[in-house]
Amino acid sequence: MGKGHSKSHAPEPTKTNFLSKPWREINWGDKQSVLQFVKNFKPHVEGQQIRILLHGPEGAGKSSFINSVQSVLLGEMYTQALEDNIGHDSFTKKYTTYKIQKEDPQSFYPFVFNDIMGLAPTKGVHVDDIKLALKGRVMDGYRFNPEWRLSEDDRLYNNSPDDNDKVHVLVCVVPASTLSQMNDKTVQKIRDIRMEASALDIPQVAIVTKIDEVCPEIMEDLQNVYKVEYMKEKMQQFSAEVGIPMKSIFPVKNYHDEINLNNDIDSLILSAMKHIITAGENHVNFKKNQSG
Repeated sequence: MGKGHSKSHAPEPTKTNFLSKPWREINWGDKQSVLQFVKNFKPHVEGQQIRILLHGPEGAGKSSFINSVQSVLLGEMYTQALEDNIGHDSFTKKYTTYKIQKEDPQSFYPFVFNDIMGLAPTKGVHVDDIKLALKGRVMDGYRFNPEWRLSEDDRLYNNSPDDNDKVHVLVCVVPASTLSQMNDKTVQKIRDIRMEASALDIPQVAIVTKIDEVCPEIMEDLQNVYKVEYMKEKMQQFSAEVGIPMKSIFPVKNYHDEINLNNDIDSLILSAMKHIITAGENHVNFKKNQSG
């Protein structure tokens, strides 16, 4: 990593090396079993919902991931979390909870997403605000400010969070193109947030977005994502830098300019969601057993 400043973009490899076999297996031909797992998921604790907090650098595709999950589960293109196409700054300014709608518009899945302002070296969301959000202290509508954290006397400070207010899975969303080229300060912020989550026993997952932009072979065929050596190396470097194990890092392509669903895009998103939901449910059960 550089000394407090962004690395210049390293040239992409001129020759794509393929592994002799994929380093992770996905049943590309049958997404239905994983789709049904996600659709049928129900927490063991009555009334419990799994809260998934997304964080990461500006423009990483956090809102796009929420929309993509909704699209996959609804079976059609859907836009709930507003997205910004410009990408110069963090588009998300306020703490917002996104429920995922079922086919029946009046019912929702028992997991929710929180999207927050992007991390940046000298601005972006205040790390202390993310730590407060992990504990369920931040209420919907709170407007992030890089200069100060949420104070206890603010009307949007939750003094008595219940289990549904607290975060059950922390998901770091990072674009594939900058996996090993992030600013040192941004990496340090990700580490700090991860350490706080670890202290609270909150599981952590990483979503690597925009995988089709780093390699023409992946753009041509998403099923190459676990075969391209370069992609695996970048994920390993990121894993070493921030401490999230490889088994908890998932490459995805969000829906962006597509107008129809795609089985390979769906399969990668569903693979990540199954892991996220399972991790969240395990956390809820672990906490319940501790308090019980």
